Amino acid sequence: MEFSNRLLTLREQALSRCADAFAEAQRISFITAERVLEAFQQERIRASHLQGSTGYGYDDAGRDALDRVYARALEAEDALVRPHIISGTHALTIGLFALLRPGDVMLSVAGKPYDTLDTVIGIEPGGDGSLMDFGIKYDQVDFLEGGIIDYDTIGEKVRAGVRMVYIQKSKGYQDRPTLSAAEIGKITAFVKEIDPEVYVMVDNCYGEFTEEHEPTYYGVDLMAGSLIKNPGGGIAKIGGYLAGKAWAVEKCAQRTTMPGVGRESGATLDTLIDFYQGFFLAPHVVLQAKKIAIFAAALFEEMGFEVNPSVDGFRGDIIQTVTCGTPEGLIAFCKGIQAGAPVDSYVTPEPWAMPGYTDPVIMAAGSFVGGASIELSADGPMREPYLVFFQGGLTFETGIVGILKAAEEMLKLKDQ
Repeated sequence: MEFSNRLLTLREQALSRCADAFAEAQRISFITAERVLEAFQQERIRASHLQGSTGYGYDDAGRDALDRVYARALEAEDALVRPHIISGTHALTIGLFALLRPGDVMLSVAGKPYDTLDTVIGIEPGGDGSLMDFGIKYDQVDFLEGGIIDYDTIGEKVRAGVRMVYIQKSKGYQDRPTLSAAEIGKITAFVKEIDPEVYVMVDNCYGEFTEEHEPTYYGVDLMAGSLIKNPGGGIAKIGGYLAGKAWAVEKCAQRTTMPGVGRESGATLDTLIDFYQGFFLAPHVVLQAKKIAIFAAALFEEMGFEVNPSVDGFRGDIIQTVTCGTPEGLIAFCKGIQAGAPVDSYVTPEPWAMPGYTDPVIMAAGSFVGGASIELSADGPMREPYLVFFQGGLTFETGIVGILKAAEEMLKLKDQ
C-alpha cells in the first residue's frame, strides 16, 4: 500500500520511540502465555474435549474442562464460559442479577459504568426489567481530579451500607485512567476491611492478559468479560465468561440457565474448539493489540494530538484514545480504520443511534467476527471532546496499516 513520504517519515519517527514499551508488552505476554499453556496441561486437555454437545448438553466434559482452564489461567477459584452469553454486557448482567437482591445497593466506584449498562441498571429508561425495577438501588463515586480513586467517599458509602462495589477496569467511553489489577486489589482490600460481606465485582472487558495478574488474583469476588474481546483470541465467534470465587460463579451458573440446573446443562454445539484455540492464542493476540496501540500513541503524538495512554504509559487494557476535537475528526479517524480492514474495507462508517447507547455512536470494524473488538476497530460517541476509542488488531503488521490509514484521513482533514 502506498503512503505519502510525510506519513512514512512519521511512521519511522513513531516506531523509534516504541522499543521500551514493546519490550515490556512482550515480557508480560511471556508470563501470561505460559500460564495459559500450564492451565491446558494441568487440566489434561485432550482431543475429545474439543467436541461439543447437543440437546440439553448433559455430561459435556469439554465444557466443564474449559471452565477449569479459564479458572486456572485467570487465577480464579472457578469460572463459567458459555456460548449462550452474547456479549460482555450480558455477562455483567448475569453477574449483577445473580448477586444482587431487592433492597441491595450497587456502588460503582470508578465513575459511571459503560453506556450499555445504563438500561440494565435503570439509569436510563428503556430497560424493562432493570435492576432498579427490581428495587435494587444504584450509587456511584467519581474519580477525584487527576484520575485518583476517592477512597474517603467510598469508605463513607460502604459504612452507610452497600451490597456490591462495582469496578470497571477499562475507561469505557469515559476520559479517565484504566485501573491496574493491583489498584483494583487495593480497592477490594479497603472495602473488605470495612465490611467483609460486601461483594466486589469487576468489569474486566479489554483487560485480560494485559498485565501479569488478573483482578481475581487480588481477591475480587467476581469478574466478567466477552470472548469476542481479549480471551477469544480472535477465534471465538460468540460467548462470554464469569470468573472468581466459587460461590459467586455458582450463583451466576444458576442465573445463566435456571435455578436448580445451573452449569449442569447447556449444549456447546461446535463452539468448543474455537474457545480452546482462541484462549490459547489470546496472550499473543493481546500482545499484537498492545503493540498496535503503542505505535498509534507514538504516531498521533508526533502529529500533535492528545493521546491516552502515552507511548510509555501504563496499559491495563488494549484501548487507546485520541482526542479528535471535532465530529469531522472522529468520523475521519473511523473512516481510515475501516479502510485498513480486511473485511468491508470499502464501507464508509457513519454515526447512528445504536441500541443501548445514549448518544449517536460511530463504529469502524471490518472484522471476521461481527463486532469483535479484539480485531482492529474504532468507535466513539458523538459528543465532546470527540474522543475516538480504538483497540485490537490480530497482527501487528496489518494493524500498522490500519493506523496509517486513520492518520492519512486525519492529515487530509487537517490540511483542508
